[in-house]
Amino acid sequence: MGVLHRFEGLLTSLPEVQRPREILSFKQRFKWVVVVLLIYFLLANTMLYGLDEERAINYFGALQTIMASKFGTLMTLGIGPIVTGSIILQILVGGKLIDLDLSNPRDKAIYMGTQKLLSFGFTVFEAVVMVVMGALPAQGNLLEYQVLIVAQLVAAGALVIYMDEVVSRWGFGSGIGLFIAAGVCEEIAWRGFNPFFSGGAPAGIVPKFFYTLFNGYPDFFSLVPLLGTLVVFAIVVYFESMRVEIPLTYGRFRGARGRYPIKFIYASNIPVIFASILMANVQLWAAMLQKVGYPVLGTIDQATGVATGVVRFFTFPRPIYTPDFDPVHAVVFTLLLITLSVLFSIFWVETAGMDAKTVARQLQQGGMKIPGFRGDIRIIERVLQRYIPAVTVLGGASVGALAALGDLTGALGGGTGVLLTVGILYRLYEEIAKHQIMEIHPMLRRVVGDLF
Repeated sequence: MGVLHRFEGLLTSLPEVQRPREILSFKQRFKWVVVVLLIYFLLANTMLYGLDEERAINYFGALQTIMASKFGTLMTLGIGPIVTGSIILQILVGGKLIDLDLSNPRDKAIYMGTQKLLSFGFTVFEAVVMVVMGALPAQGNLLEYQVLIVAQLVAAGALVIYMDEVVSRWGFGSGIGLFIAAGVCEEIAWRGFNPFFSGGAPAGIVPKFFYTLFNGYPDFFSLVPLLGTLVVFAIVVYFESMRVEIPLTYGRFRGARGRYPIKFIYASNIPVIFASILMANVQLWAAMLQKVGYPVLGTIDQATGVATGVVRFFTFPRPIYTPDFDPVHAVVFTLLLITLSVLFSIFWVETAGMDAKTVARQLQQGGMKIPGFRGDIRIIERVLQRYIPAVTVLGGASVGALAALGDLTGALGGGTGVLLTVGILYRLYEEIAKHQIMEIHPMLRRVVGDLF
């Protein structure tokens, strides 16, 4: 019995959003998604009461879209605490430091409870650190306002945790993905098409280009972020369509055949989310240590956001078309992001039940076998082993490289943000399409449920 089993009562009794007792229709699920989105935008546009906005310091400007956060509002922490808790738990379980078998319903319940408890813990921790280190200063530095800001952040963070559960159980996809996509789409629309003037020209990229074009001095460099966004978008869509399909036969129905798809981006975009949040936490710790007089990880200039030391390589590089572009920083950042994405991809596949052994067991339990091979689970696992480890590493490296490419071209919403949004919307489309098909043909629900 592992350490967490001793606290099973606590971990499995945390408040949670109950699963629906009956199958929800498309309209019902869509309604919950819209409700949660409206609450998210309300939180993201409500400023923290008691905050001294003039002295506030946004250490994570470039990471806001990835964290689905908006600095100075109730959504300042975004999904950071949820993903940070997931990262730590994934590493502990993946490294066998915590003994949990996620194929066991009891252990899976303990895992989910631990993840939620860690998310609550990091919500409180990050809220306190942001206030104490001066990123979110209170008006007049009054203690009561400091406590009030922390309380607001903790309450909003807890609400985000449960909103994520509502979307995953009553809507489509996950709340984390929905919030990221909503934030990135908002930024793309605002930065790309903002018609309001700033500095004598429209602030949006497209209006600004046409303004300069009509005035005889077209600013082609202003289009680089838009082109970078389109390039990353096109490559991600192409990668999403790449897959290896393993033929299967269904033993319960003679002649029934199907295919098990192994996508090139097998671990989805989860690894690059984990990598980006880890980088955000390194910056958070660096800023905190700098604040207390021990800048062992380096320093971050409060006015410009320029970092030095180790933390410098964990911050987003300047786009290639800017005067202060640093090629060394760009190369190290890219290699670091690729490496972290590969490592988290491997951890995610091993701990999320997507490895060859687990998938082989699921297929055998569903009565599936590969044509031309015996139905032995070891045979199925051997066939899957040819593909899953390879696409895990290659897919993780590819999403890391694409995210870095987007950042270096200054893509709207950030390279990682665009990458995540395209993948999120693609999978959301697939889930909605599958749900609609099963709603039209109810008999398919049972068959699809057996297969997967």
